[in-house]
Amino acid sequence: MKKDSILYIVIPCYNEEEVLEETTKQLKKKLEGLIKAKKLSAKSKVMYVNDGSKDRTWEIIKDIHSREPLFTGISLSRNRGHQNALLGGLMTAKNYADVVISMDADLQDDINAIDKMIEKYNNGCDIVYGVRSARKKDTFFKRVTAEGFYKFMKSLGVDCVYNHADYRLTSKRVLEEFSNYKEVNLFLRGMFPLVGFKSDVVYYERKERFAGESKYPLKKMLSFAWNGITSFSVKPLTLICTLGIIILLISIAIMIYSLIRKIMGATIDGWTFLVISIWFIGGLQMISIGIIGEYIGKIYSETKARPRYIISENLED
Repeated sequence: MKKDSILYIVIPCYNEEEVLEETTKQLKKKLEGLIKAKKLSAKSKVMYVNDGSKDRTWEIIKDIHSREPLFTGISLSRNRGHQNALLGGLMTAKNYADVVISMDADLQDDINAIDKMIEKYNNGCDIVYGVRSARKKDTFFKRVTAEGFYKFMKSLGVDCVYNHADYRLTSKRVLEEFSNYKEVNLFLRGMFPLVGFKSDVVYYERKERFAGESKYPLKKMLSFAWNGITSFSVKPLTLICTLGIIILLISIAIMIYSLIRKIMGATIDGWTFLVISIWFIGGLQMISIGIIGEYIGKIYSETKARPRYIISENLED
């Protein structure tokens, strides 16, 4: 990266008052080192994005901004969720920066990987994905479900980077093109590969959260995964059609079997079979309607075209 290139590090924050001071301390040291080594412009900054926090997060961000020139921030008018907050930060930062890195506030993303990302950028990459080298610190359940999710997304034909979350470097021209993507239902880690341009990965080991609690409990993780699946693939709808055909063929086979038994004069004790069949097919129909309803709901959200975020304060102004 040229010494006059401006880097912005975008960090979504929701109730992160316990980690902000330490995050600021570590990122300040990292940025100052890169600027001193003439790898970045002195205009480079960290941009915190307050996602409608209920604690003192925004007050702390404003305080940090008042005493640390390398730090700035924006505040959304209300909580819009991690993906919308991150998008708001990226779209704002591209107005000031040549290249943007997004990461979480909890210091789990290794900030030393920033050096390697910059190196890849200097070698011509417009997107550099931060990829976890291992999941040793995860519980068995989280490791299996997370890895299974990425493999499942691949099987659905979604072009997402394995074990990559939202720790990535993107150039200004990538963000300019990305601004043309108007989806309301966001799954950013699946959307950026759609932009194209030269990309690469940087491997790092994810650390333990510095303080506070995870903002992604199991319920949110499952919701996020489902949103990713239904936003990027219509294969669940294809699966419904396939199941319908299979059940139809089975029904025809059972009908033929029943007629043959009737003609042969054999009695059929079908009560248990009939009840199981009704409940099974009824349950399958309800699931199918639910999946179709999920897609219809997404179409409904997209057609309203409401703003994905609203910025109430920008410390850059």
